[in-house]
Amino acid sequence: MNIQDAYNEWSEIYDTNINRTRDLDAETTRLILKGRRFPSIVEIGCGTGKNTEFLAEIGDTVLAFDFSEKMLAKARKKVTASHVRFERADITQPWNCEPDSTDLITCNLVLEHIQDLNHIFAQAAQTLRRGGWFLINELHPFKQYGGTKARFERENEVIEVDVFVHHISEFIHAAEGTGLKLLKLDEVWHEDDAGKPPRLASFVFGK
Repeated sequence: MNIQDAYNEWSEIYDTNINRTRDLDAETTRLILKGRRFPSIVEIGCGTGKNTEFLAEIGDTVLAFDFSEKMLAKARKKVTASHVRFERADITQPWNCEPDSTDLITCNLVLEHIQDLNHIFAQAAQTLRRGGWFLINELHPFKQYGGTKARFERENEVIEVDVFVHHISEFIHAAEGTGLKLLKLDEVWHEDDAGKPPRLASFVFGK
């Protein structure tokens, strides 16, 4: 199913269905950013606001993008702080952000749905201030090699979302092409993943 339709449908159950990858992403994001403060944050692919609530606690301003209007509707109900703004956007197009304006960009479980990583990194590099961070958490390609992809159940039917496989090296090379530097790379397992490939690949790039 195409990405926009799938996430519009998934929005009704996204926060309540069992999803270890979603939960591990939220935990990992909080561990990386705990104790830090950012004047300006841009969240790419905010979904239902699962991480926006936390970002609102550590950012003076938060601009949260998503492609799905129904996901955004859930997020707007969940996060009502005045310093948070939600905006529907297609991140494969130029971002509605001023150059050199942002201290942190987060992108969580989004880039498996994006074919061209170079565009995303170019927009992030343009948007970040000097010293800013670009945090990415993605489904690990090892999981994708085994056939794992974004999916949900609807009336006993499994709906699979269109995805692309990106190898670890693709992220590194896309960053190098824009001058962003890799500051941190982790492979992350859920507590139920013993003996299995890592569930997440987590990157922090700096400008």
